[in-house]
Amino acid sequence: MGRVRCVGAVAVGLALAASFAVSGARAAEAGLSGYQGAWLAQGPACADVFATAGKGTTFRKPVDIFAPAFIIAGNRLRTPSASCRVKSLRPSGNHQVLALDCATSISTADVKVLVATLPDGTLRRYFNEQDNVGTGYQKCSP
Repeated sequence: MGRVRCVGAVAVGLALAASFAVSGARAAEAGLSGYQGAWLAQGPACADVFATAGKGTTFRKPVDIFAPAFIIAGNRLRTPSASCRVKSLRPSGNHQVLALDCATSISTADVKVLVATLPDGTLRRYFNEQDNVGTGYQKCSP
């Protein structure tokens, strides 16, 4: 009987952990609503980097792996050379911290990115908390 209770307790614990993980992913995705779409650093034209496909925006072929661009769709962030899952989004001072789980063709890594949206609709990416300038990105798609 003791073993049955233990197995039952473990099952309940796993179910709760899974529900917290799912609700955390949904919360991150909900917080990402203002970041959804294709973003490009000021300079190149959006049409030179992005193409529209049946379900949304993709990188124009052949992909320029050096393009300063990314696409956020749902809880996924893609660059020309990496695909990331957004694990969390949390405020930190005047910034938001995106915690990412990223994969390239040769490695995987946990990455933290500091961003902020500006009143004019642009986005700034900061290299660290001391960076006051950041890199500006324009939104190329809704």
